[in-house]
Amino acid sequence: MATIYDLKPKFQDLLRPVVRSLHHRGITPNQVTWAALFLSVAMGILLVYTEGAAWVLLLVPFVMFVRMAMNAIDGILAKEFDMKTKKGALLNEMSDVLADTALYLPLAFVSGVSVPLVVLFAMVGVFTEMAGVLAQTVSAQRRYDGPMGKSDRAFVFGFICLMLGLGVAPGIWLSVVLFVSVLLGFITTLNRIKKALDE
Repeated sequence: MATIYDLKPKFQDLLRPVVRSLHHRGITPNQVTWAALFLSVAMGILLVYTEGAAWVLLLVPFVMFVRMAMNAIDGILAKEFDMKTKKGALLNEMSDVLADTALYLPLAFVSGVSVPLVVLFAMVGVFTEMAGVLAQTVSAQRRYDGPMGKSDRAFVFGFICLMLGLGVAPGIWLSVVLFVSVLLGFITTLNRIKKALDE
């Protein structure tokens, strides 16, 4: 099933000049991974502290884009410059889940937003990534199947924050977006489990 993750190769091509520059400066994949995690946590704290002020919400889509770029950059550095490590692989997977949780849960502090749906949105993201990682224990590869992978969740979250930041009041539209995202997340989890078992 199609997902934003399918665009990753083209996105990586655009980032390669930046990656080469970082490599020449001695930047390691783990340093980029840690920076992406700190950025996400800082954004989450800012959302909580300001209770979702408009200017902070409008920053979120930009931060999500930068974080996605950093996630791609650390992978390119590791694979194409022979810098893969077991520590880096663990850090990459664990930091992604932590960063998502730190970013998504603070949306519950915005007035009018459904707390249960935000919590479910964050939780299903954890389940989805766990299914993708655990697939390696029964098959040969990590699963990235859609329809609601990491990049798709980031897009949805960025869209929600953009709308709220522009002054669109939370309402039925937001609950529908969150509910559909949660449903697609459960479908994604099942897809990844099924594909892993079928392999």
